Amino acid sequence: MKIITYRVKNQDSLGLIHEDSIISVKDIDENLPQQMEALLQSGPEGLANLQLAFQKHIEQKDWAINSLCFDDVEILAPVPKPNSFRDAYAFRQHVETSRANRGLAMIPEFDEFPVFYFSNHHAINGPGAVYGMDEHFDKMDFELEVAVVINKAGRNIKAADADDYIAGYMIMNDLSARRLQMDEMKLNLGPAKGKDFATAIGPYLVTKDELAAYLVTTREGHVGETYDLQMTCSVNDIQVSNGSLASMHWTFAEIIERISYGVNIYPGDLIGSGTVGTGCFLELNGTGKRQDPNYREQWLQPGDQVCMEVTALGTLTNTLRLEKY
Repeated sequence: MKIITYRVKNQDSLGLIHEDSIISVKDIDENLPQQMEALLQSGPEGLANLQLAFQKHIEQKDWAINSLCFDDVEILAPVPKPNSFRDAYAFRQHVETSRANRGLAMIPEFDEFPVFYFSNHHAINGPGAVYGMDEHFDKMDFELEVAVVINKAGRNIKAADADDYIAGYMIMNDLSARRLQMDEMKLNLGPAKGKDFATAIGPYLVTKDELAAYLVTTREGHVGETYDLQMTCSVNDIQVSNGSLASMHWTFAEIIERISYGVNIYPGDLIGSGTVGTGCFLELNGTGKRQDPNYREQWLQPGDQVCMEVTALGTLTNTLRLEKY
């Protein structure tokens, strides 16, 4: 299923996508959860019940009568209010290249455990406009990622079992204010102010049944499901990034095992993959300058449009706006 959160006449609703139309969950069955938070709280059983009801609904000849067009609604973040937000650092290419650009060798601890940081779960955006302050636009960057959301509580979860805790997958743009980030991390804390202003996810949550055709063999020595989903990012219609979710060194299952060690995770917890190789200007600029001292850096500017596309997960488009105060 492709599950979407949308707004019509100031009313937020949950819907499913079918044949380029949105079907309100309320029209499928009024007894089903009507908000994403409630659906995630209902766990894997709730998703299964929604899948069954959805299938029965679209088998009816008149299923399209009350369906909605995308142009008639405002698309919100599929998970508008996650309980928490952790972002990992799971792609070796991004880490290795970024360190090489700073004249540093690959850090051996990367191969020992998956690392992550906490970001602001109250600064989640969907498709559309995303706002930043003046200082955010001092070297503002995109980050091309994929995120998962949890729909089953657990603690001390083994990687072999962790995929069962994932409700689905989404595109994620972890926007970054690089100047603020680099300044504060000199103090060996952060990223904080460089990351806490905006993260975009969407356009919908894709359940794992939609991704079965993209399952590939997980790399030797690792545990968990691996999907070969092509990931691209364009800025103002010019492609700047290209990678694959299959190049994750650490799987989401292994990341969940690390996160849940001695800690409870809950339905609604959001977890990002980290940046795919070539997936941000920080990496691209560093590589460009290493190869050519005259390389001209590029950063996001007010008015820029960032378009991320991931196989089976759709397209997430955001326009950067300057917030005044």
